[in-house]
Amino acid sequence: MADRVLAGEIVLPKYQRAFVWGPHQVLELLDSVLRNYPIGSLLLWETTEQLASEETVAGLDVDPPRPGRPIRYILDGQQRLASVIGALHGGAGVWDIVYDLQEEQFFHRTPETPVAAHLLSMRTVSEATSLFGQVAELPAGLRERAARLYEQFANYLVPVVTLDHMSAEESARIFVRINSTGTTMNIVDVARAGTWSPDFDLKDEIESLLQVLDAKDYGRVDTKTMLRTIAVAAGFGFSAKDIYRLRELDKPRLRGAVGAAAKAAERAVDFLSTQIRTPNAEALPYYNQFAVLVEVFRQLPKPSSAQYGALRRWFWLTASGEYFKGWSETQMCLDLQAITAFAERHVSEIDTVAALPRSALWRRSAFSKRNAPSKLLALILSYEDPLDLLSGQRIDVGKALSWQNDKEFHHFFPRAFLRSRGIDGARANVCGNLVMLSSVSNIWVSDRPPSRYLRDLADLDGEEALRHRLRSCLVEEEAYQAALRDDYDTFLRVRSETLHRRLMRLIGPAAESTNVGGTGPLLGEDEIGLNLDDDLLSDEPVDRDSTD
Repeated sequence: MADRVLAGEIVLPKYQRAFVWGPHQVLELLDSVLRNYPIGSLLLWETTEQLASEETVAGLDVDPPRPGRPIRYILDGQQRLASVIGALHGGAGVWDIVYDLQEEQFFHRTPETPVAAHLLSMRTVSEATSLFGQVAELPAGLRERAARLYEQFANYLVPVVTLDHMSAEESARIFVRINSTGTTMNIVDVARAGTWSPDFDLKDEIESLLQVLDAKDYGRVDTKTMLRTIAVAAGFGFSAKDIYRLRELDKPRLRGAVGAAAKAAERAVDFLSTQIRTPNAEALPYYNQFAVLVEVFRQLPKPSSAQYGALRRWFWLTASGEYFKGWSETQMCLDLQAITAFAERHVSEIDTVAALPRSALWRRSAFSKRNAPSKLLALILSYEDPLDLLSGQRIDVGKALSWQNDKEFHHFFPRAFLRSRGIDGARANVCGNLVMLSSVSNIWVSDRPPSRYLRDLADLDGEEALRHRLRSCLVEEEAYQAALRDDYDTFLRVRSETLHRRLMRLIGPAAESTNVGGTGPLLGEDEIGLNLDDDLLSDEPVDRDSTD
C-alpha cells in the first residue's frame, strides 16, 4: 500500500487536511501493526476524474497520477497511511524511528541514541538485505524478532473499502462526515473540505486574503481569523457556527465574500499601521480585533475623522481587558450589531461591554512576548517615542514591536537583584517592571540594583537628561525616587498608575459607552508566572483567545 501511494496510484485530494498526528500516535500505530492489532479500514474513492492532489506525503515526493488511468483518492486513513510511509521511507525528524529488539519497543531517535546492531532504523524494514545484514551477528532470539518485524510490516493486511460512481463534491462531503471523529478536524479543515470543488479551494482563497497582508508587509494572522472575516462578509457572523455555514453558499457568493473581505482587510491594515502604529500583525494584542476591524471597514469603507477617533478608542479599550480573550458567540452577535449601528451612523462610538482596565493590570500580568498585556505595554510605550537610558537615542520601536525576540525590553528592577531580595520570578516578571532598552544598554545595566545604575547614568549625563529619558519610558518622578531607594513595591505601584493613566487617555470617551462595572476577571490574575513562549507553536500564527 505504501509503495502504491509513492507511485501515485493512491493519492491525497487537495481538500484533505495536513498531517496532524503527534509523535506518540505514530509510535502507537507502529506497535499495533507489529502486534497484528487492527488499525481500521481505509476508504478510497476510485475515479478517472483527475483532481488537484498533494505532491508529498510524510515529506516524501510522490509520483503524479497517470492521466487516463483510474485513480484512488484517500477519503479516510490519511494519518495512518502517512505514518507508515514516513516510518518506512522517511528519515528525518519525526520519521527517524528506531525499533529496539532488546526492549521490543519503538522510539524516536535523538542525538544521544547510540549506534548498535539491536537498534533498527525502521527504514531498514523496507530493505531486507540491509535489515538482515545488520542483525546477522546478534543472538538467535533477537534475529527472530527482527524477522518477525520484517514479516509483519511486509504482510500486514488493511481492509480497504473503495467507492465509485460519485462526484468530486460528494467525495468531499463524505470526507467531512467520516472525519468528524478520531483526531478531530479543526474548523479550517472542515470549512475547506465542505466548500471544496474542482474549481474552488478555500485554502487558496484564504491564501489570497493573507497575501493582502503580505503585500503590505504586515505579517499574518491565523487562518481561523481570516475565515471569520469571510463568514461575516458572506452575511453570516463571526462564530464557528457561521464559518460552518459557508458550506451553504455557491461558489460565486463565496468568492464574492472573499473579495469583499480582502478589500476591507487592506483598509484595516492601513488603519492599524498608521492610526495605532502596529508595524505587523504580531504586535496586535488579539487577532480577533483584526476580524472586527475588517468588518468595520467592509461596512464603512471611508470613516469620518470622528469615526477614526472612535475606532482608535475602541481598539485601546478592547486591547486592555479580557473581552477578546473569551470572545463568545453571544458577544460576537452583539459586536456585529454594534458595528452596523456605528457604520450606519446611529451611534458615535462602537458599543462594547468590555470592562475598563484597572491599574493592577500592570502589577499582575506576566511579561511574555505572546500575551496581550505585554503587547499592549509595548504599544503604549511606542507612543512616547522612548529614549534609551544609556545613549539618549530614540529606541527602534518598530524592531521592538516586531517581537522577533524580547531583547529590546529590560526589567527596570533586574530579576537577579529582586531574587536576592526574596522576590520570586513571577512577581519580578510583570509588565509594570519592563521598559524598552537597546541591547547595548541592556547588557550595561545587567543585574545591578537600580540605585546603582541610575546614579551612574546621572553622573554620566546629568539628572535632568536622565529624568527626561525616564519620562519617555513612562517612569515618572515618584517612581524614579522609589528606584533610587531600591523600593520595588512603591516603584511598581506608582509606575502601574502611570501606565494606567496613559491607557485611559487613549481610551478616552469610549469609556462612557462601556460596562464600567466590569464583572469579568482582571486581566493578568490567571497569567502570573505563565510563559507562553514555551508553547509548541505551529508554522502559522494561532488564535488562542476565542471560546469557539
